Amino acid sequence: MHTCEILGVKIAVSSYEETSRLSIAWAQARESRAVFFANVHVIMEARDSAEFRSGLNAADMVNSDGVPLVWALKAIGERAAQRVYGPDATVVLLREAELAGVPVGFYGGSPSTLVTLVEKVREKHPNLDIVFTMSPPFRALTGEEDHEVIERISNSGARLLFVGLGCPKQERWIMEHRGRIPAVMLAVGAAFDFIAGTKPQAPRWMMRAGIEWLFRLCSEPRRLASRYFRNNPRFVAGFFQQWFRSAVLNRS
Repeated sequence: MHTCEILGVKIAVSSYEETSRLSIAWAQARESRAVFFANVHVIMEARDSAEFRSGLNAADMVNSDGVPLVWALKAIGERAAQRVYGPDATVVLLREAELAGVPVGFYGGSPSTLVTLVEKVREKHPNLDIVFTMSPPFRALTGEEDHEVIERISNSGARLLFVGLGCPKQERWIMEHRGRIPAVMLAVGAAFDFIAGTKPQAPRWMMRAGIEWLFRLCSEPRRLASRYFRNNPRFVAGFFQQWFRSAVLNRS
């Protein structure tokens, strides 16, 4: 798998097909793997935390979830770069898991969202084996509670575990549990809410234009305003510096 660094994070130049193929193969082999979907928020969390950045770079795959990352990859010469959006990848993987007979689990979301999510998924994929669901408390789990969760997931037989705890909590959770849970763990962000229909999703034209963040900001201004106004300008400035240094080096 080919990767390219964006602000110190190794981003896979991947596709939905490759993500699905690798994830299903790892799941069938009962391997413990970490698959992430990086957007500007994830990249800036990594820029601010060496520990978080190290965890991302130790993952098995970090896809370009956000259009700005695709633009960044193309700007540094990765013409084949394309978006691999967590919610869409979830839809693809649920379909492929049903076809391959791979058991799946869901960890995260509110109790009501999780119930609706499972209902919608079962309607669309009646032969999919959903063997584990859990909506954990918002607080940090105790060591004993965490051990119990690991046992429950492991004993369930889930081989694909979709994790929806929000960034960076979901990524940190997967980092901490890689090697302890025999499943491919995927940090899929708002996929639970979008599939369940509990939160609105931006129109496709806004996604293609790279302004999905504006739709989400208008939907949840109090929660997202500080994040976007802090992270977006820093990402642009940081990537411009990376691109400029690369351009200078290539000329010399």
